[in-house]
Amino acid sequence: MDRLELAGAAGPGDVRRTTRADPAGPPGRTAAPTTRVTAPSPRQLTAAAALLGVAAVWGSTYVVVKSAVSTMPVGDFLTWRFALATMVVFAVRPRAVFRLGAAGVGVGAATGLMLALGYALQTAGLLTTPSSVSGFLTGTLVVITPLAASVLLRERVTRSGWAAVALATVGLALLCLRELSLGAGEAMTLGCAVFFALHIVALSRWSSRHDLLGLVVVQMFTVTLASAAVAAPRGLSLPPHGSAWSAVLLTGLAATALAYFVQTWAQMHLSATRTGIILTTEPVFAGLVGVLVAGDSFGTRSAVGAAILVAAMLLSAVQGGTRRRPRRGLDTPIPDRRPQDLQK
Repeated sequence: MDRLELAGAAGPGDVRRTTRADPAGPPGRTAAPTTRVTAPSPRQLTAAAALLGVAAVWGSTYVVVKSAVSTMPVGDFLTWRFALATMVVFAVRPRAVFRLGAAGVGVGAATGLMLALGYALQTAGLLTTPSSVSGFLTGTLVVITPLAASVLLRERVTRSGWAAVALATVGLALLCLRELSLGAGEAMTLGCAVFFALHIVALSRWSSRHDLLGLVVVQMFTVTLASAAVAAPRGLSLPPHGSAWSAVLLTGLAATALAYFVQTWAQMHLSATRTGIILTTEPVFAGLVGVLVAGDSFGTRSAVGAAILVAAMLLSAVQGGTRRRPRRGLDTPIPDRRPQDLQK
C-alpha cells in the first residue's frame, strides 16, 4: 500500500505556470509567472476511480489475510504474496525491468523498501495494538502525506485540501477508533503510516519518469527480499493448507500485482495529498466486507464515519488539494506520459 501534479493532466485546483509579455518592461521581457486553475480532466477522474478500486480491494482482503496469518507466520505469508506478484508482473513484459536503468531501479528499490518497512512496522505493531487502533493510526497517513509533500515536493496544500484532510481524519476516527493508548505498538504503527505516506509521495514525484511495469516489479521484488529476510531466521515455510494458498493467490494477484500497478499508474495523474485521501477509504470497504462476510457490526457511529470519509474524498476530487510552490530546478512541467509511451 503505493503517492506532483503533471502538466497536461492537471486536476482540480492544480496550477499551470504561464508567462506573458510585460507591458511595462522592455520588448521581449516577460512578467512574473501566473497561475491558472484547471478543471478535473477525464484521465484524472479515471485515475481517482481506479485508486478507489484499489482501496476497495485492499479493504475486502482484511478477513482473508487475518485468517491466513493466524495459521502461518506473517513473514512467510508476505514473502509468498509478494513473490507471486513479482513473477506475475515480470511475466507481462520482462524487458521492462532492463529498460529502467540504474535510476529507475533505484527508485523502485527505494519505494519498495518504504513498503516493506511499512508492512513490517504495521505487523509488529498489531501484536500489541487493537486492530481498530491500528486502522486509525495507519490512516493518519492522510495527514502525514500532505505534510511530507509540502516539504519534499514543495506542494502547497490549499484550504479545501486541508479541509478534506481534516474531514478524513474525523471520519477515520469515528470509523476505527474506540480507545487509544500510546505504547510501543502504537509508535510502530505510526511509523508504518510514515513509510506508507513517503511511498505515496515518492510515487507522485517519480512514477511518471520511469517504465510503469518495471517500477512495479522492482518494488514487489524488494518487498519479497525484505520479507524473506525477516522469515529466514525461523526458516521459510510454504502455506500449510488450501485456504492459506487461496489467500496467497488472492492477495498476490489482486491486492498486490494488480493493486500496485494501478496505484503506480494513477499517481502519474494525482497529487500525493489526493491519493492519501482516497486510500483512506480502505477501512470503509473493510467494514462493509466484515458485515457481509464475517457478521461484524456496523453501527451508527461507523456509518457516520464512513459518510464523512466519502465526503472528504469527494471534496478532494471536486475542489482540488494542492498547488506547486515555485522551486528553482523543479518548475519545468513534467510532460504527461501515457502507459503506451512508457513501453517504447
